[in-house]
Amino acid sequence: MNSESQNVEFKQSWHDDYLKWICGFANAQGGRIYIGKDDVGLVIGVSNAKKLLENLPNKIRDQLGLMPAINLQEDAGKPFLEIIVEPSTVPISLRGAYYWRSGSVKQELKGAALNEFLLKKMGLTWDRAIQGNACLDDIDETTIEWFKNEALTAGRLPNVSGLSTATLLKKLRLLTKEGLTNAALVLFGKDPGEFYANLYVKIGRFGASVVDMRFQEVCEGNLFQMMREVMEQLEKKFLIKPVRFEGLRRIEELEYPVPALREILLNSLVHRNYMGSMTQLKVMDDRISIWNAGTLPLELSVEKLFEVHESFPRNPLIADVCYKAGYVDSWGRGVEKIAEACTKAGLPRPFFAERSGGVAVELLKSQASETVVSGGGGNDFGTISGGTSGKRRESVGKTLGNGLGNGLGNGLGNELGNTKVRILSEMKQSPKITGSQLAEILEISTTAVEKHIKQLRESGLIQRVGGTRGYWEVLEESELS
Repeated sequence: MNSESQNVEFKQSWHDDYLKWICGFANAQGGRIYIGKDDVGLVIGVSNAKKLLENLPNKIRDQLGLMPAINLQEDAGKPFLEIIVEPSTVPISLRGAYYWRSGSVKQELKGAALNEFLLKKMGLTWDRAIQGNACLDDIDETTIEWFKNEALTAGRLPNVSGLSTATLLKKLRLLTKEGLTNAALVLFGKDPGEFYANLYVKIGRFGASVVDMRFQEVCEGNLFQMMREVMEQLEKKFLIKPVRFEGLRRIEELEYPVPALREILLNSLVHRNYMGSMTQLKVMDDRISIWNAGTLPLELSVEKLFEVHESFPRNPLIADVCYKAGYVDSWGRGVEKIAEACTKAGLPRPFFAERSGGVAVELLKSQASETVVSGGGGNDFGTISGGTSGKRRESVGKTLGNGLGNGLGNGLGNELGNTKVRILSEMKQSPKITGSQLAEILEISTTAVEKHIKQLRESGLIQRVGGTRGYWEVLEESELS
């Protein structure tokens, strides 16, 4: 064991601040903390090991209510401690704060993330909670009838045509003795925004980047109404329909495959954290992206999305109703469907990332497939979005792939490589773009942007001309070779 991970942490000596790490392990999947090891897992020993062995159990019990196993071990005459933390079935707090272990990072849970965590620990989900201020008058009968027809057509909920609204909602487990669930209002509410402020979807039309804002629309209503309205807005106002001919037959199709757009939208509405921010859809000249609040389940990662995986719905009631309407399946195949639709349409592989407390999905236009980066990192880490020559794109791809750790795609992960490539693209299109503008476009922190820019400068891919009031220059092929 020589590296830190999701379940392993190395500390050279003990500090009471490390109680936060123990709290985070207990609230997540459990883990082990080694006191007396350096960052790479080499034993350096701890001088007060026996004293810690006596004091730590009481301190951890008094501060956290936990009794982890603490073992005194030795390597080459150097003593160190092993603290084994089991996952807790109840929420654990330290002086009123809740911590969570994610990857190799400890983070404090706040706001919507904390609410979701507490519900999950109690065996509940947000969509099952009762909305005490709502009654049957808040349910939209038109949406109810529409759902009945969809369910009958899908064949997943037969014999519902004659059911009353109350009976149907009870059958769907959306109405209990205590009242209407949150899911009932999200799915069938007349005005769910009255109860949940950020339920809506915001669509923005931009130019080459989010700095170039052109117009926007807001789609409100229940989930089924928003889904239809968003698709209509995209078709009528936000996307164009390139014309092609098959013989004398004129064919108009959207820039992006409808099945992919529909699946992305459904996933964002079904699996979003409704205690977080609104769903945001950005349409740009060369790509379309959608972001919804709520990170991936612990059981999944961005990489695993493209593999065969189980379904872990954040809102199981909402997902079940959408399944019965024939809109989603229950096998976790959403990402596979999106990727298949993009492949058939000649689009690059879709890009998924966790950022800003949510999940973002991005599709590139079919003509943008020509800008897929080749060489070293290649298709594994993303695309350059428009504006550059094929030769320079290939050169940049090779330089990134070969110059930054034998390929960002393989060495540093899909998201990191894609971020650097997108920074190059934004700088090429807007040489005077600032770090804060890049952070807004990429939806990452300014600190992260500065780190990427530093690495790009050290790799010789960009240079600053004219100081703070100058501009960025993305080096051409001759300068990169």
